[in-house]
Amino acid sequence: MFTGVKVFSATKAKEREELGENISRWLKSNSDLEIVDKVVRQSSDNEFHCYSVILFYKQKST
Repeated sequence: MFTGVKVFSATKAKEREELGENISRWLKSNSDLEIVDKVVRQSSDNEFHCYSVILFYKQKST
C-alpha cells in the first residue's frame, strides 16, 4: 500500500543527465518516506525521448 506518488520526467538531454541527481536530492530531503514501488518508462517520438521515474511511497513506520 502507498500513500503518495512522485513523478520525475525529463525530455531534454540536459534534464535527462540530471534526472538521477534530482531523484537522489528528493529522496534525501524526504528521508521520512519509504519507497514501496517504482516504475521507469521511456517514450519517444521523431524528435524527443522522454524518461519518467515514478516512485510510490508511504510514511516510514516508527
